[in-house]
Amino acid sequence: MESIENQLINAKKARYSIASLSDEGKTLLLHRLAVVIRDKSAQIIEENLKDLQKMADSDPKKDRLLLNSERILGLASSLKDVAALPDPTNQLISSKTMDNGLLIQKKTVALGVVGVIYESRPNVTIDVASLCIRSGNVCLLRGGQDAFHTNLFLVSLIQEVLLESGLDPNIVQQLPADRKYILEILQAEKYIDVIIPRGSNELISFVRKNALVPVIETGAGVCHTYVAATAKLLIAAEIVQNAKVSRPSVCNALDTVLVDQMIAADFLKLLAPLLAAHQVEIFADDTAFSILNREEYPYLSGATTDDFGREFLDYKCSVKIVENIDEAIAHISEFSSKHSEAIVTENAQEAEQFLEEVDAAVVYWNASTRFTDGQMFGLGAEIGISTQKLHARGPFALEKLVTEKWIVKGDGQIRN
Repeated sequence: MESIENQLINAKKARYSIASLSDEGKTLLLHRLAVVIRDKSAQIIEENLKDLQKMADSDPKKDRLLLNSERILGLASSLKDVAALPDPTNQLISSKTMDNGLLIQKKTVALGVVGVIYESRPNVTIDVASLCIRSGNVCLLRGGQDAFHTNLFLVSLIQEVLLESGLDPNIVQQLPADRKYILEILQAEKYIDVIIPRGSNELISFVRKNALVPVIETGAGVCHTYVAATAKLLIAAEIVQNAKVSRPSVCNALDTVLVDQMIAADFLKLLAPLLAAHQVEIFADDTAFSILNREEYPYLSGATTDDFGREFLDYKCSVKIVENIDEAIAHISEFSSKHSEAIVTENAQEAEQFLEEVDAAVVYWNASTRFTDGQMFGLGAEIGISTQKLHARGPFALEKLVTEKWIVKGDGQIRN
Protein backbone atom coordinates (compact mmCIF):
# COMPACT_ATOMS: atom_id res chain seq x y z
CA MET A 1 0.00 0.00 0.00
CA GLU A 2 1.23 3.50 -0.83
CA SER A 3 2.37 5.64 2.08
CA ILE A 4 2.47 9.34 2.86
CA GLU A 5 5.43 8.91 5.23
CA ASN A 6 7.67 11.19 3.17
CA GLN A 7 5.16 14.02 3.58
CA LEU A 8 5.02 13.36 7.30
CA ILE A 9 8.84 13.33 7.58
CA ASN A 10 9.03 16.60 5.66
CA ALA A 11 6.44 18.17 7.97
CA LYS A 12 8.46 17.26 11.04
CA LYS A 13 11.61 18.75 9.49
CA ALA A 14 9.75 21.93 8.53
CA ARG A 15 9.23 22.80 12.20
CA TYR A 16 12.76 24.21 12.32
CA SER A 17 12.05 26.50 9.37
CA ILE A 18 8.90 28.05 10.82
CA ALA A 19 10.50 28.26 14.27
CA SER A 20 13.25 30.47 12.80
CA LEU A 21 10.73 33.01 11.50
CA SER A 22 10.47 36.19 13.55
CA ASP A 23 7.25 37.86 14.64
CA GLU A 24 7.75 40.49 11.95
CA GLY A 25 8.52 37.79 9.38
CA LYS A 26 5.25 36.01 10.11
CA THR A 27 3.32 39.25 9.75
CA LEU A 28 4.94 40.09 6.40
CA LEU A 29 4.37 36.57 5.14
CA LEU A 30 0.64 36.71 5.88
CA HIS A 31 0.29 40.14 4.28
CA ARG A 32 2.05 38.86 1.17
CA LEU A 33 -0.27 35.85 1.07
CA ALA A 34 -3.30 38.16 1.33
CA VAL A 35 -2.11 40.04 -1.77
CA VAL A 36 -1.56 36.80 -3.68
CA ILE A 37 -4.99 35.43 -2.75
CA ARG A 38 -6.63 38.65 -3.91
CA ASP A 39 -4.63 38.81 -7.14
CA LYS A 40 -5.33 35.16 -7.99
CA SER A 41 -9.08 35.49 -7.40
CA ALA A 42 -10.02 34.56 -10.97
CA GLN A 43 -7.91 31.40 -10.92
CA ILE A 44 -9.27 30.41 -7.50
CA ILE A 45 -12.83 30.75 -8.80
CA GLU A 46 -11.89 28.68 -11.86
CA GLU A 47 -10.51 25.84 -9.73
CA ASN A 48 -13.46 26.09 -7.36
CA LEU A 49 -15.85 25.71 -10.30
CA LYS A 50 -14.29 22.32 -11.08
CA ASP A 51 -15.36 21.17 -7.63
CA LEU A 52 -18.78 22.85 -7.72
CA GLN A 53 -19.65 21.13 -11.00
CA LYS A 54 -19.27 17.74 -9.29
CA MET A 55 -21.87 18.56 -6.61
CA ALA A 56 -25.64 18.59 -7.04
CA ASP A 57 -27.33 21.97 -6.68
CA SER A 58 -29.65 20.46 -4.05
CA ASP A 59 -26.73 19.48 -1.80
CA PRO A 60 -26.68 21.88 1.20
CA LYS A 61 -22.87 21.52 1.35
CA LYS A 62 -22.58 23.34 -1.98
CA ASP A 63 -22.83 26.71 -0.25
CA ARG A 64 -19.93 25.72 2.01
CA LEU A 65 -17.86 24.82 -1.03
CA LEU A 66 -18.51 28.00 -2.98
CA LEU A 67 -15.79 30.62 -3.28
CA ASN A 68 -16.86 33.78 -5.10
CA SER A 69 -15.14 37.16 -5.37
CA GLU A 70 -16.68 38.43 -2.15
CA ARG A 71 -15.65 35.37 -0.15
CA ILE A 72 -12.12 35.45 -1.57
CA LEU A 73 -11.78 39.08 -0.52
CA GLY A 74 -12.98 37.93 2.89
CA LEU A 75 -10.19 35.34 2.99
CA ALA A 76 -7.61 37.99 2.13
CA SER A 77 -9.04 40.24 4.84
CA SER A 78 -8.92 37.43 7.40
CA LEU A 79 -5.23 36.89 6.62
CA LYS A 80 -4.56 40.52 7.51
CA ASP A 81 -6.65 40.17 10.67
CA VAL A 82 -4.58 37.18 11.79
CA ALA A 83 -1.35 39.02 10.93
CA ALA A 84 -2.41 41.86 13.24
CA LEU A 85 -2.88 39.53 16.22
CA PRO A 86 -0.08 39.19 18.78
CA ASP A 87 2.21 36.18 18.39
CA PRO A 88 1.00 33.67 21.02
CA THR A 89 4.38 31.92 21.24
CA ASN A 90 7.34 32.70 23.50
CA GLN A 91 5.11 34.43 26.04
CA LEU A 92 6.45 34.22 29.59
CA ILE A 93 3.68 32.82 31.79
CA SER A 94 5.53 32.64 35.09
CA SER A 95 8.99 33.07 36.55
CA LYS A 96 10.22 32.36 40.07
CA THR A 97 13.51 31.74 41.85
CA MET A 98 13.47 28.88 44.33
CA ASP A 99 15.26 28.81 47.71
CA ASN A 100 17.99 26.67 46.12
CA GLY A 101 18.66 29.33 43.50
CA LEU A 102 16.98 27.59 40.54
CA LEU A 103 15.20 29.95 38.19
CA ILE A 104 12.02 28.21 37.01
CA GLN A 105 10.11 29.72 34.10
CA LYS A 106 7.13 28.69 32.04
CA LYS A 107 6.49 29.99 28.51
CA THR A 108 4.28 29.28 25.53
CA VAL A 109 5.58 27.31 22.55
CA ALA A 110 4.01 26.08 19.31
CA LEU A 111 2.22 22.74 19.34
CA GLY A 112 4.45 21.49 16.51
CA VAL A 113 2.81 19.65 13.62
CA VAL A 114 -0.95 20.18 13.47
CA GLY A 115 -3.08 17.90 11.30
CA VAL A 116 -6.55 19.13 10.37
CA ILE A 117 -9.15 16.87 8.76
CA TYR A 118 -12.13 18.67 7.28
CA GLU A 119 -14.83 18.42 4.64
CA SER A 120 -16.05 20.71 1.86
CA ARG A 121 -14.94 24.05 3.34
CA PRO A 122 -12.02 25.49 1.32
CA ASN A 123 -11.97 28.61 3.50
CA VAL A 124 -10.68 26.31 6.25
CA THR A 125 -7.53 25.81 4.17
CA ILE A 126 -6.65 29.50 4.43
CA ASP A 127 -7.86 29.89 8.01
CA VAL A 128 -5.82 26.96 9.32
CA ALA A 129 -2.70 27.81 7.34
CA SER A 130 -2.73 31.43 8.53
CA LEU A 131 -3.29 30.51 12.17
CA CYS A 132 -0.57 27.87 12.09
CA ILE A 133 1.94 30.20 10.44
CA ARG A 134 1.16 32.99 12.93
CA SER A 135 1.64 30.61 15.86
CA GLY A 136 4.77 28.94 14.49
CA ASN A 137 3.18 25.59 13.71
CA VAL A 138 3.47 23.30 10.71
CA CYS A 139 0.10 22.24 9.32
CA LEU A 140 -1.00 19.17 7.41
CA LEU A 141 -4.33 19.74 5.65
CA ARG A 142 -6.55 16.84 4.74
CA GLY A 143 -9.57 18.38 3.04
CA GLY A 144 -12.43 16.45 1.52
CA GLN A 145 -12.57 15.14 -2.03
CA ASP A 146 -15.41 17.60 -2.72
CA ALA A 147 -12.98 20.53 -2.55
CA PHE A 148 -9.93 18.80 -4.02
CA HIS A 149 -9.13 21.22 -6.87
CA THR A 150 -9.78 24.32 -4.78
CA ASN A 151 -7.63 23.15 -1.87
CA LEU A 152 -4.82 21.99 -4.15
CA PHE A 153 -4.60 25.42 -5.78
CA LEU A 154 -4.83 27.34 -2.49
CA VAL A 155 -2.04 25.25 -0.95
CA SER A 156 0.10 25.78 -4.06
CA LEU A 157 -0.27 29.56 -3.59
CA ILE A 158 0.71 29.29 0.07
CA GLN A 159 3.76 27.20 -0.78
CA GLU A 160 4.85 29.69 -3.45
CA VAL A 161 4.79 32.49 -0.86
CA LEU A 162 6.73 30.34 1.61
CA LEU A 163 9.40 29.67 -1.01
CA GLU A 164 9.56 33.37 -1.94
CA SER A 165 10.22 34.09 1.73
CA GLY A 166 13.08 31.59 1.90
CA LEU A 167 11.11 29.12 4.00
CA ASP A 168 10.45 25.41 3.73
CA PRO A 169 7.26 24.96 1.62
CA ASN A 170 6.44 21.87 3.69
CA ILE A 171 5.33 24.17 6.51
CA VAL A 172 1.90 23.87 4.83
CA GLN A 173 1.03 20.67 2.98
CA GLN A 174 -2.09 19.13 1.52
CA LEU A 175 -2.43 15.45 2.31
CA PRO A 176 -4.24 13.14 -0.14
CA ALA A 177 -8.05 13.18 0.12
CA ASP A 178 -8.14 9.45 -0.67
CA ARG A 179 -9.63 7.60 2.30
CA LYS A 180 -6.99 4.88 2.12
CA TYR A 181 -4.56 7.24 3.86
CA ILE A 182 -6.80 8.29 6.71
CA LEU A 183 -5.63 5.69 9.24
CA GLU A 184 -1.98 6.44 8.48
CA ILE A 185 -2.67 10.10 9.28
CA LEU A 186 -4.56 9.32 12.48
CA GLN A 187 -1.88 6.95 13.74
CA ALA A 188 1.20 8.99 12.80
CA GLU A 189 2.04 9.87 16.40
CA LYS A 190 5.75 9.86 15.48
CA TYR A 191 5.21 12.86 13.20
CA ILE A 192 1.97 14.67 14.11
CA ASP A 193 1.47 16.34 17.49
CA VAL A 194 -2.28 16.90 17.36
CA ILE A 195 -5.19 16.06 15.05
CA ILE A 196 -8.18 18.41 14.76
CA PRO A 197 -11.24 17.05 12.94
CA ARG A 198 -13.75 19.58 11.64
CA GLY A 199 -16.99 18.37 10.10
CA SER A 200 -19.86 15.97 10.64
CA ASN A 201 -20.54 13.85 13.69
CA GLU A 202 -19.56 10.81 11.62
CA LEU A 203 -16.16 12.26 10.79
CA ILE A 204 -15.45 13.35 14.35
CA SER A 205 -16.56 10.01 15.77
CA PHE A 206 -14.34 8.10 13.32
CA VAL A 207 -11.31 10.23 14.20
CA ARG A 208 -11.94 9.87 17.94
CA LYS A 209 -12.21 6.08 17.73
CA ASN A 210 -9.21 5.47 15.46
CA ALA A 211 -6.61 8.11 16.32
CA LEU A 212 -3.39 7.41 18.18
CA VAL A 213 -2.42 11.07 17.77
CA PRO A 214 -4.03 13.30 20.44
CA VAL A 215 -7.33 14.76 19.18
CA ILE A 216 -8.95 18.15 19.77
CA GLU A 217 -12.55 17.94 18.59
CA THR A 218 -14.36 20.75 16.85
CA GLY A 219 -17.86 19.47 17.18
CA ALA A 220 -20.96 19.46 15.06
CA GLY A 221 -23.57 22.02 16.07
CA VAL A 222 -27.03 21.08 17.30
CA CYS A 223 -28.15 24.57 18.29
CA HIS A 224 -31.33 25.62 20.12
CA THR A 225 -33.07 28.93 20.70
CA TYR A 226 -35.55 29.14 23.58
CA VAL A 227 -38.18 31.87 23.26
CA ALA A 228 -39.39 32.64 26.78
CA ALA A 229 -42.77 34.03 27.80
CA THR A 230 -41.33 37.51 28.41
CA ALA A 231 -39.54 37.74 25.05
CA LYS A 232 -40.22 40.64 22.70
CA LEU A 233 -41.82 38.51 20.02
CA LEU A 234 -40.79 40.49 16.96
CA ILE A 235 -37.16 40.54 18.10
CA ALA A 236 -37.37 36.83 18.92
CA ALA A 237 -38.76 36.04 15.46
CA GLU A 238 -35.95 38.01 13.79
CA ILE A 239 -33.33 36.22 15.89
CA VAL A 240 -34.73 32.80 15.03
CA GLN A 241 -35.02 33.69 11.35
CA ASN A 242 -31.41 34.88 11.23
CA ALA A 243 -30.12 31.85 13.12
CA LYS A 244 -31.89 29.50 10.73
CA VAL A 245 -31.71 31.03 7.26
CA SER A 246 -28.70 33.39 7.08
CA ARG A 247 -26.46 30.41 6.29
CA PRO A 248 -28.12 27.11 7.18
CA SER A 249 -25.23 24.86 6.14
CA VAL A 250 -22.89 25.97 8.93
CA CYS A 251 -22.47 24.56 12.42
CA ASN A 252 -23.78 27.63 14.29
CA ALA A 253 -27.11 27.62 12.46
CA LEU A 254 -30.25 26.97 14.50
CA ASP A 255 -31.73 23.47 14.53
CA THR A 256 -34.48 23.53 17.16
CA VAL A 257 -36.80 26.30 18.37
CA LEU A 258 -38.18 25.87 21.89
CA VAL A 259 -41.19 28.08 22.60
CA ASP A 260 -42.83 28.81 25.94
CA GLN A 261 -46.46 27.63 25.91
CA MET A 262 -47.69 31.03 27.15
CA ILE A 263 -46.72 32.80 23.90
CA ALA A 264 -46.58 29.87 21.47
CA ALA A 265 -49.56 30.83 19.31
CA ASP A 266 -48.62 34.50 19.02
CA PHE A 267 -44.94 33.79 18.39
CA LEU A 268 -45.41 31.09 15.77
CA LYS A 269 -47.90 33.30 13.93
CA LEU A 270 -45.13 35.92 13.65
CA LEU A 271 -42.40 33.43 12.83
CA ALA A 272 -44.28 31.42 10.18
CA PRO A 273 -44.11 33.92 7.30
CA LEU A 274 -40.45 34.69 8.01
CA LEU A 275 -39.49 31.03 7.62
CA ALA A 276 -41.97 30.32 4.84
CA ALA A 277 -40.28 33.01 2.74
CA HIS A 278 -37.21 30.75 2.70
CA GLN A 279 -39.21 27.52 2.33
CA VAL A 280 -37.99 26.23 5.69
CA GLU A 281 -39.39 22.79 6.43
CA ILE A 282 -40.61 22.61 10.03
CA PHE A 283 -40.84 19.38 12.03
CA ALA A 284 -43.25 20.33 14.81
CA ASP A 285 -44.39 18.58 17.97
CA ASP A 286 -48.14 18.08 18.36
CA THR A 287 -48.92 21.49 19.88
CA ALA A 288 -46.73 23.43 17.46
CA PHE A 289 -48.10 21.40 14.55
CA SER A 290 -51.66 22.35 15.49
CA ILE A 291 -50.78 26.06 15.66
CA LEU A 292 -48.80 26.10 12.41
CA ASN A 293 -51.44 24.04 10.64
CA ARG A 294 -54.07 26.67 11.55
CA GLU A 295 -51.73 29.26 10.06
CA GLU A 296 -51.60 27.09 6.92
CA TYR A 297 -47.83 26.83 7.06
CA PRO A 298 -46.93 25.20 3.72
CA TYR A 299 -43.80 23.22 4.71
CA LEU A 300 -45.00 21.38 7.79
CA SER A 301 -44.42 17.85 9.10
CA GLY A 302 -44.98 16.19 12.44
CA ALA A 303 -41.81 15.78 14.46
CA THR A 304 -40.42 12.40 15.47
CA THR A 305 -37.91 11.79 18.24
CA ASP A 306 -35.14 11.79 15.63
CA ASP A 307 -35.94 15.40 14.70
CA PHE A 308 -34.62 16.59 18.06
CA GLY A 309 -30.86 16.43 18.51
CA ARG A 310 -30.51 16.52 14.72
CA GLU A 311 -28.12 18.87 12.91
CA PHE A 312 -30.09 19.76 9.79
CA LEU A 313 -27.50 21.83 7.84
CA ASP A 314 -30.34 22.82 5.54
CA TYR A 315 -33.53 24.91 5.41
CA LYS A 316 -35.12 22.68 8.03
CA CYS A 317 -35.71 22.91 11.77
CA SER A 318 -37.73 21.36 14.56
CA VAL A 319 -40.12 23.19 16.91
CA LYS A 320 -41.18 22.14 20.40
CA ILE A 321 -43.52 23.85 22.86
CA VAL A 322 -42.27 23.73 26.46
CA GLU A 323 -43.96 24.50 29.77
CA ASN A 324 -41.20 26.76 31.18
CA ILE A 325 -37.48 27.46 31.26
CA ASP A 326 -36.76 24.35 33.31
CA GLU A 327 -38.24 22.14 30.61
CA ALA A 328 -36.32 24.08 27.96
CA ILE A 329 -33.02 23.59 29.79
CA ALA A 330 -33.78 19.89 30.34
CA HIS A 331 -34.49 19.45 26.62
CA ILE A 332 -31.25 21.20 25.68
CA SER A 333 -29.33 19.09 28.20
CA GLU A 334 -30.64 15.94 26.52
CA PHE A 335 -30.24 16.92 22.87
CA SER A 336 -27.55 19.61 22.64
CA SER A 337 -24.13 18.98 21.10
CA LYS A 338 -22.82 21.68 23.50
CA HIS A 339 -22.02 24.08 20.68
CA SER A 340 -24.21 27.23 20.86
CA GLU A 341 -27.49 27.78 22.73
CA ALA A 342 -29.65 30.90 23.05
CA ILE A 343 -32.47 32.32 25.14
CA VAL A 344 -34.67 35.26 24.14
CA THR A 345 -36.20 36.89 27.20
CA GLU A 346 -36.65 40.26 28.93
CA ASN A 347 -36.34 38.63 32.36
CA ALA A 348 -32.75 39.08 33.56
CA GLN A 349 -33.08 36.47 36.31
CA GLU A 350 -34.38 33.91 33.81
CA ALA A 351 -31.59 34.77 31.41
CA GLU A 352 -28.92 34.33 34.07
CA GLN A 353 -30.37 30.93 34.97
CA PHE A 354 -30.11 29.87 31.34
CA LEU A 355 -26.56 31.24 30.93
CA GLU A 356 -25.40 29.49 34.09
CA GLU A 357 -27.16 26.14 33.74
CA VAL A 358 -26.87 25.39 30.02
CA ASP A 359 -23.70 23.42 29.34
CA ALA A 360 -22.40 24.66 25.98
CA ALA A 361 -19.28 26.26 24.56
CA VAL A 362 -21.21 29.49 23.84
CA VAL A 363 -24.50 30.65 25.37
CA TYR A 364 -26.49 33.69 24.21
CA TRP A 365 -29.05 36.07 25.64
CA ASN A 366 -31.13 37.92 23.05
CA ALA A 367 -28.80 37.23 20.12
CA SER A 368 -28.46 34.82 17.20
CA THR A 369 -26.28 31.73 17.53
CA ARG A 370 -24.77 32.67 14.16
CA PHE A 371 -22.22 34.84 15.98
CA THR A 372 -20.26 31.80 17.16
CA ASP A 373 -17.25 32.38 14.97
CA GLY A 374 -13.63 33.29 15.56
CA GLN A 375 -13.77 36.40 13.39
CA MET A 376 -17.03 37.59 15.00
CA PHE A 377 -15.38 37.18 18.42
CA GLY A 378 -12.39 39.29 17.39
CA LEU A 379 -10.05 36.30 17.15
CA GLY A 380 -9.12 36.83 13.50
CA ALA A 381 -10.02 33.34 12.32
CA GLU A 382 -10.62 29.90 13.76
CA ILE A 383 -9.84 26.28 13.12
CA GLY A 384 -13.29 25.32 14.36
CA ILE A 385 -15.64 25.46 17.33
CA SER A 386 -14.48 23.10 20.05
CA THR A 387 -17.27 21.48 22.06
CA GLN A 388 -14.97 19.59 24.39
CA LYS A 389 -13.59 20.91 27.65
CA LEU A 390 -9.88 20.09 27.59
CA HIS A 391 -7.34 22.50 26.07
CA ALA A 392 -9.82 24.52 24.01
CA ARG A 393 -13.54 25.29 24.11
CA GLY A 394 -15.56 27.51 21.80
CA PRO A 395 -13.84 29.21 18.85
CA PHE A 396 -10.52 27.39 18.55
CA ALA A 397 -8.30 30.23 17.44
CA LEU A 398 -4.74 31.49 17.57
CA GLU A 399 -4.19 31.60 21.32
CA LYS A 400 -5.01 27.88 21.62
CA LEU A 401 -2.40 26.74 19.06
CA VAL A 402 0.29 26.74 21.72
CA THR A 403 1.29 24.61 24.65
CA GLU A 404 3.56 25.21 27.64
CA LYS A 405 7.24 24.59 28.19
CA TRP A 406 9.14 24.76 31.48
CA ILE A 407 12.66 26.21 31.50
CA VAL A 408 14.91 25.68 34.51
CA LYS A 409 18.20 27.57 34.93
CA GLY A 410 20.77 26.74 37.58
CA ASP A 411 24.42 27.05 38.46
CA GLY A 412 25.28 23.52 39.53
CA GLN A 413 22.38 22.59 41.81
CA ILE A 414 21.85 18.91 42.56
CA ARG A 415 18.93 17.31 44.38
CA ASN A 416 19.59 15.73 47.77
